[in-house]
Amino acid sequence: MTSPWPKWLKDDGAVVSCFEKVKVMEENLGEIQQMTQDAFEDGLLMEVSEAQMREALHRMVDALVNPYRKP
Repeated sequence: MTSPWPKWLKDDGAVVSCFEKVKVMEENLGEIQQMTQDAFEDGLLMEVSEAQMREALHRMVDALVNPYRKP
């Protein structure tokens, strides 16, 4: 079974090859995907516009902060 996620790359373009790191990343994203799908469906059931739900989710991702950014 192939992963729905891309190969994970470091900032220098090298592939993240540690199995455990990749496993944790893919598990985290799978959980986020399911929670996001659930929230999206809830919004639609509450008659919120699909376009507005998508925009809100995009804004949420765009607002994420990298606490590890190097100065």
